[in-house]
Amino acid sequence: MAAASKPVRVVLVPLVFFLCAFLVSCSDDDDDDQPGPEGLTEVVQPLPLPGPYEVACSNVTQDFTRLEADEDVTNYWEGLPADEDTGRYVTDLLADPDNTLTVTVTAPQDSDLYGGFAGQEVEFVVLVCYPTTGDNPRPGYPLNPPQTDVVVPHMQTGPEEPLFADESVRYPVVAFSHGYMGSPITDDYFYAVSVLASHGYVVIAPFHGDLRFSNLMIEDLDDALAVASNLENFTAMQALRPLSITAALDLVLAHPQWEGHLDETQIGGFGASMGGETMLLLGGAGLTTSFFDLGSSWEQITLDERILAAVGYVPYFGQPVLPAFGQDQDGLEGLDLPFLGISGTADTTAPITEAEEGISRLAGTRRLVALSGVTHEFDEEWAGDIFTWTLTFLDAEVRGDQEAIDRFSTMGSVEGGVDDRVVLD
Repeated sequence: MAAASKPVRVVLVPLVFFLCAFLVSCSDDDDDDQPGPEGLTEVVQPLPLPGPYEVACSNVTQDFTRLEADEDVTNYWEGLPADEDTGRYVTDLLADPDNTLTVTVTAPQDSDLYGGFAGQEVEFVVLVCYPTTGDNPRPGYPLNPPQTDVVVPHMQTGPEEPLFADESVRYPVVAFSHGYMGSPITDDYFYAVSVLASHGYVVIAPFHGDLRFSNLMIEDLDDALAVASNLENFTAMQALRPLSITAALDLVLAHPQWEGHLDETQIGGFGASMGGETMLLLGGAGLTTSFFDLGSSWEQITLDERILAAVGYVPYFGQPVLPAFGQDQDGLEGLDLPFLGISGTADTTAPITEAEEGISRLAGTRRLVALSGVTHEFDEEWAGDIFTWTLTFLDAEVRGDQEAIDRFSTMGSVEGGVDDRVVLD
């Protein structure tokens, strides 16, 4: 996989919206000078990227002739508000829906959490990528060039079954949650999916379609007022994300093409930005449900005990004015999900200060790694740092690999890339 020639953006603005724009002035909290924990001094070599396996993926065949003139295909992958003029979701492009993995989630009858979506059925398309044979003859599937240069490798078409690297092996699983306004096949997210699969994981990734529920992109005061009047749908969007992950796991683990090849006892998670929040909600965290009292109220959304451990890249813990997990991150108190956070010291969308406060409340294995000077974005220049930390942690906590356990116990940084160090352990 060729390196990017320029930085690529992975995650956009979640809750920075009008609260930071109109209530507080966002500051750049740089944590570069804080001392790290003692005993974590080993500098490890970065893992090879991609890993040793070729990668193949499930069927996401699309009919791009359905796009209107000059229409951006990401409007469908990322979702747009569901009204008669602009409603969009990837299901509208699917050319082979009978052979594309899709789940339906019924939002619980709780208007405090799910707003206008309470009781509604919501559809989620699911992508699965996995380690395949080196001689897999299936071609790659280009995703609407020249708008994108992403090619889904060795993609299944029609009713074709997956071709695993070893048909006799049950592979560990990673549940994958992209950031706000993203999708599993958007640029850098697909890069992350592919890297995890190339290291021997079956990656299960729903298209969250966030904009179907809440559009937080604000350009003027009218936009801000519209968001402020529909905050319950912002909560609904966050709450539906972990439910879609659980439904996707249920679907794939029981699917006749997949069930005999996945290890249900070895399931981890990876989320970027709001996807990091999603991972903690899967682990039983309480989500902020009140806004104008600065998050004093929070409520548990779900608990999927199959998730053994999770990683959050630039994980979203909210803003100082409104934490994601209740006031002072109280909704994380005592949560025993092993969690690795990887944050940028210059990130004002998902400030490292909020990540540190939240992770410090966790009761299980926990660590926070700081990437010096990194903002709320992704660049392949840092990929060696990000995925060496990620894979070492998942191999230790999910696979129970003793070599990874030993390495993680003393690991302090990764050679090369960006300056990285442990700030909480």
